Amino acid sequence: MSANEKAIEAVIGLEVHCQLSTDSKIFATSSTAAGEVPNSLTDPVTLGLPGCLPVLNKKVVEYAIKLGLATHCSIQRESIFARKHYLYPDLPKGYQISQYEKPICLGGNITVRLKEGIKNIGITRIHLEEDAGKSSHVDGEAVSVVDLNRAGVPLVEIVSEPDMRTSEEAGAYMRLLRQTVRYLDISDGNMEEGSLRCDANVSVRYEGSEKFGTKVEVKNINSFRFVEKAIDYEIERQSAMLRNGEEIIQETRLWDEAKGKTRSMRSKEFAEDYRYFPDPDLLPLIVDNDWIDSVKNTLPELPDQVYQRFKSMYGLDDYNADVLTQESLVARYYDQAVSVHGNAGALANWIGTELFGRLNKEGMTIENCPVSPENLADLVHLIGQNVISGKIAKKVFDEMFSSGARPAAIIEQQGLQQITDESAIMAIVQQVLDANPQQLEAYRSGKDKMFGFFVGQIMKLSEGKANPQIVNTLLKQKLDE
Repeated sequence: MSANEKAIEAVIGLEVHCQLSTDSKIFATSSTAAGEVPNSLTDPVTLGLPGCLPVLNKKVVEYAIKLGLATHCSIQRESIFARKHYLYPDLPKGYQISQYEKPICLGGNITVRLKEGIKNIGITRIHLEEDAGKSSHVDGEAVSVVDLNRAGVPLVEIVSEPDMRTSEEAGAYMRLLRQTVRYLDISDGNMEEGSLRCDANVSVRYEGSEKFGTKVEVKNINSFRFVEKAIDYEIERQSAMLRNGEEIIQETRLWDEAKGKTRSMRSKEFAEDYRYFPDPDLLPLIVDNDWIDSVKNTLPELPDQVYQRFKSMYGLDDYNADVLTQESLVARYYDQAVSVHGNAGALANWIGTELFGRLNKEGMTIENCPVSPENLADLVHLIGQNVISGKIAKKVFDEMFSSGARPAAIIEQQGLQQITDESAIMAIVQQVLDANPQQLEAYRSGKDKMFGFFVGQIMKLSEGKANPQIVNTLLKQKLDE
């Protein structure tokens, strides 16, 4: 078989940097608030001024332990902070404090759901480090500006095993990581704002080969879609080079959103280029069993656990279980709603369509939703009890969203209660038939589609209040006379 006939597979590993949601920085007391005046959140420790010593933020360690436990890592009883040297304008000390040889978490894994089934993806390590500042280019000028507010903000870096083979797997892995840190409430996971950033390591090889190809790193990709597109581009680019016998060099590349391609940034550094050595200003980090146990006791129900519970407890299908567990606040909202009246399936549909649709339209989230889970449960219950029709329920829902009022109060105030009295509905049926003799004759001559016309006219005349099931039954009886 020639080289051009052999199948090529990709080998993908991700390095995900996640900003932790602490109030202060990892080694200093400066605030981590976003959107402040540039360079207003610095301090002598962050700037590395002489005589200033870093002090480790205990909350940062707690969050790292949480993430390690949630991803089945082994929490190391001793870890070491090191200095990673490189000279960039946004790194005020000339080195970054990170963990190298002895990180806080080792050897975990997470399981992602894919179209073709589930896949387990290994996690090599999770380590703590400080963020750098931010360099920005000034449009139209040959200068850059530096904002050091982000310098010293705490990060965890999650390094995967090279277990992924497609961009779909990488995207699923990234989404589950984001979901997990949000469930744990240790990060907002906002990729657009830089709270979650991804470096993708991509290589290709002929299928059946055990040897890895030359790794290319694509840096700082800031959306799930771009992660997938950058990986697909690199697979295509490197595959073409492999088939043509061209040398693939180890380098760092950047994703160009406008052109939809990666471009070379620099040759890839090796560990020795950073001149790692233990930070002399920081003692080894010691984590004892009591600390680990206390953090373990605070772990919430994790995304997959909630997903499986929703399927078994509420009988949801895969789609609805997935939709309702993407965010912990949505899952909590659904749990609270179902606890009021049951109606698990109907509530899942209402949340996934009407509620999400309106929230998206208004640019809102479940966190500031004006419709309480109890009120939505009441609305769905009233539909099930035939107090209102599904059509009227949408009108009631609009008023609930605008005012936050209870559905029963809206129904009573606006006279929206469903008509279920058969004699009253029969009178409306007769009125519609009397007013449309031509359509009646057409129906009786074999045009069955006129049935829907009559139903529409009856519902219109009753202002949507007539019970649809009773309308259909009585109309059929009358037409068959």
